Amino acid sequence: MTSGEEGQGQAPVFGPDFAAQLETLLQWRRDVRHFDQRPVAAADMHVLLRSACLAPSVGNAQPWRFVHVRSPAIRAALADHIDVESRAASAQYADKGQRDSYLALKLHGVREAPELLAVFCDEVPVAGHGLGIATMPEMLRYSTVLAIHTLWLAARVRGIGLGWVSIVQPRTAAAMLDVPADWSLIALLCIGYPAEQGQTPELEKRGWQAREPLADRVIER
Repeated sequence: MTSGEEGQGQAPVFGPDFAAQLETLLQWRRDVRHFDQRPVAAADMHVLLRSACLAPSVGNAQPWRFVHVRSPAIRAALADHIDVESRAASAQYADKGQRDSYLALKLHGVREAPELLAVFCDEVPVAGHGLGIATMPEMLRYSTVLAIHTLWLAARVRGIGLGWVSIVQPRTAAAMLDVPADWSLIALLCIGYPAEQGQTPELEKRGWQAREPLADRVIER
């Protein structure tokens, strides 16, 4: 993985105070579902997209493609589609006794969020010349995910919230947005100022899922 950012010059030094602030930023990153109606300034949206493009990518292919959804009709169609998919998904929780809990979750803010971005991965980018994807072509999608995470942190440090909507049929969304056939949907992002903020993530607060111990996620061989 390379970002293509190597060059000459003295590297900056990030001290303990910055490291502590970075850890706080990571702890306070949230998947936001509830937005207030304050608009996000166009200049801020530009900064978020510019920051996203600083993410590392395989072969420096920069495969991320952002579709800024401005059409009210397309937004409404996407929201209706997500609602249908959400109701269908609730069936899998019936046998587990979690259907009511699932339906009580707010899974998206597509109708309320001031800004809506669809993020795609170009599966055949000209940039990068195929470097690093001969055996793992999915690295292009992983690179796009890194761009999303970079955008997410850049938003949070400015007090802007982001909600990643995943209960969507990718081909349906791609058809609604009329994108090239070689683009794969990675995320639908709701962006805006959070209606409320708390130290405990919403899914944990609602008893759905807490963060699990690091020791359960690390193995040695």
